[in-house]
Amino acid sequence: MFEKRNYKISNHNPFAITDSHLANVKPSNKYCLECQPDDFVANKGGGLKLGRGLKLGKLWLIRIFFALCFVLLLSRLYWLQVAQGAYYRGLSDGNRIRIKKIEARRGVIYDKDLNPLVHNVANFLLYFVPADLPTDELERKMIINRLATILGNISAGEIEDKLNKIDLKSFEAYRPLPIAENIDYDKAMLINLESAHMQGVVLSSRSRRQYFLPTLSYSQVLGYTGKINSEELGKYGEEYSPIDYIGKSGLEVFYENELKGIDGRQQIEVDAWGKEKKIISQSRVKDGNNLVLSIDSAAQVKLEELLRDELKKTGLTRAVGIVSNPANGEIISLVSLPTFNNNDFARGISQDEYSLLANHPDKPMFLRAVSGEYPSGSTIKPVVLSAALEEKIVTEHTQFLSTGGLRIDKWFFPDWKAGGHGLTDARKAIAESVNTYFYHIGGGYEDTTGLGIDRMDKYFAMFGLGSQTGIDLPNEGVGFLPTKEWKEATKNEKWYIGDTYHVSIGQGDLLVTPIQVAYYLNYFANNGTLYRPHLVKYVLSSEDKLVSITDTTPVKSNIIDSYNLKIVREGMRQAVTNGSAIRLNSLPVSAAGKTGTAQWSTEKKPHAWFIGFAPYDNPEVAITILIEEGEEGSATAVAVADQFLRWYFSSKQIDSGN
Repeated sequence: MFEKRNYKISNHNPFAITDSHLANVKPSNKYCLECQPDDFVANKGGGLKLGRGLKLGKLWLIRIFFALCFVLLLSRLYWLQVAQGAYYRGLSDGNRIRIKKIEARRGVIYDKDLNPLVHNVANFLLYFVPADLPTDELERKMIINRLATILGNISAGEIEDKLNKIDLKSFEAYRPLPIAENIDYDKAMLINLESAHMQGVVLSSRSRRQYFLPTLSYSQVLGYTGKINSEELGKYGEEYSPIDYIGKSGLEVFYENELKGIDGRQQIEVDAWGKEKKIISQSRVKDGNNLVLSIDSAAQVKLEELLRDELKKTGLTRAVGIVSNPANGEIISLVSLPTFNNNDFARGISQDEYSLLANHPDKPMFLRAVSGEYPSGSTIKPVVLSAALEEKIVTEHTQFLSTGGLRIDKWFFPDWKAGGHGLTDARKAIAESVNTYFYHIGGGYEDTTGLGIDRMDKYFAMFGLGSQTGIDLPNEGVGFLPTKEWKEATKNEKWYIGDTYHVSIGQGDLLVTPIQVAYYLNYFANNGTLYRPHLVKYVLSSEDKLVSITDTTPVKSNIIDSYNLKIVREGMRQAVTNGSAIRLNSLPVSAAGKTGTAQWSTEKKPHAWFIGFAPYDNPEVAITILIEEGEEGSATAVAVADQFLRWYFSSKQIDSGN
């Protein structure tokens, strides 16, 4: 069937078929090639073999190999472009487009007369963008060494330590890394010139706080700002960057959201060195709001002066003074001594300076007026009497004989006056601070059933003890109300009648904060209303337009019957006319008050308290004084209150032209 032809295998093409090959093909199977040349073989056992040693039957292995490679390639592409697409796009964009924050001006703080207490000043800040720094180690070291030489107050090693904490393969490498702040003008100008040729180095002009302090006690009220730390950065998120300042204490931290404002943002194009080439787009800056305080700077200065004089006279170091408006809870003056200068923090306090403050035994950064917790002494007695009258333990006419104290078994509970005060009713009990009377109404004695600790705690809580008042300052204390269950759980002792006696006169385990005492004092001053104490009167925009007024809605009213309140107030008035605060009886206005002497240590002197208000019929101010280890409240604490109230009402007469 086949014509014999003389085919020859081409020397150039090993797969070419010659006539001689076809001549040997059997007619019955024209597709069976019996000839088996070296370069073209029909292999009966294993199929075709192409060339030397390549079996067509093994091609499936090659196909699988290439298929696996293709799958791996697709997987890798998916991982890079989909799963990690956003990350790598960010890195890519980061090399040419950056987001630059435009700092909003921080709001200022005014006193009640709109005198500024703080403003913003220029602050030169040096930072790195680690991702833009030279990759060459020698070149990077040259930059670091040069900057350390210019700055003078930071070593090259310290700069390198900061840089070594950054993962250069993460987004963190594109965030500013602060190196130095508060740089002198001359040094800043030199860095500005040289940084143009320094890859990844940026000199920025930020702002920092400068406080006008008519008196140092403003420092604890205003607080201070400082560089944001890593914990705060994690808490506040994208609104802040590592080179931002943030409120750290006082009003600065409490009103951070109001004061900060909203930073603007510029989308900028940068070159390979991270230097700005052009602005692509930007959003508007919204400056922070301003705060107007209820504090009267003249009163703040005077109260601090008087407290310092008393401390110097007695050789003491720690005291608190709070003056408030009973009609709405506004704080007129708030002094806590000792104190510090918050400008030290604003300019950048050294570690040694900070350690001196932090380790000082008198804790000058501790705001005693709000965070301090003390036994109340007899300043708690108006609350205890209120509870006893309300619970009908006694009436205004009920009398107890004070002979110097009470004895129960081997225990004696004394009056402060040797020999006692004689027959004592409710008003006299407040006026002369008669302990025996309060032992009777607090814990009971003989035929008298007292309030007991549970009912006393109930009324303490109603008057704001054992919880925060809500004053607009951070770290407010809560004090402590002791209970039977607490004593059994913590001291493994049952509650004794003596424990109740101690609490009824403001001793024992009862603890209060000065601001809590000022809080319930206002209730007695204004005839029955609790107002939240506050320092910020209203908020203004950056253009000084009214934004909001602080809410002065009463927190609570009419805790006790109005007549019972009248009895307590009359007792506080008698304390001034013929009782423990008689020194105030010569003021140009009528006043009422209550003294307190709080024992807290067997080795140290008691704390001295005084609370009072004036004028009696229509109070304008309520004053709370605490002198730590000041002994008798009727001496040291009353002396400060007397001088302040005398100055305050004399100043008002002068201001009014009378």
